Amino acid sequence: MSANNTDGHPEPGSTAASAPGQKGTGQSDANQRYWFHILAQNTPAARNLHAAKLVDKAWQQGDRVCVVCDTMQQAQELDDLLWNFSPDAFIPHSLVPDSATTCSEPVGILLCPPVAEDWDTVVILSATLPADADRFKRLALVAHNDPAVLNQARSHFKQLRALGIEPKVHDQRKR
Repeated sequence: MSANNTDGHPEPGSTAASAPGQKGTGQSDANQRYWFHILAQNTPAARNLHAAKLVDKAWQQGDRVCVVCDTMQQAQELDDLLWNFSPDAFIPHSLVPDSATTCSEPVGILLCPPVAEDWDTVVILSATLPADADRFKRLALVAHNDPAVLNQARSHFKQLRALGIEPKVHDQRKR
């Protein structure tokens, strides 16, 4: 199964965010649920666009999807992007500013740690990896080609390895 679709972008439901209903019964299965996407571009806008593509694909496959952001500005940029992402479709989503706010939409843009039981696919744009990252059904981390963001991604990678997870890396810089 290819990690990219015909336009060269990751397929969240396959190797980017796993197939819906895939169960992590063993270590190799568990590792297939975690992905790092390292973009060739070096802008936050490219990172947000990549995250939106992951969200769209996973949502179209029936997943509840959240994107974890650090700042309200980042969350609002992603919110605007999801409103205008496709001229043919609307991605139902809402901003979740804190843990006390529940998200009734299939897609949430979170400014707080996600709860594993609430989401099928979690996209991390945040500087902080959730403490219970090994409990998520599917987890995708997206980094653009910026030294600070790449260092943050390396830290996330080490944290996942410490939890016994060997994430699949999709490094677009090597193309």
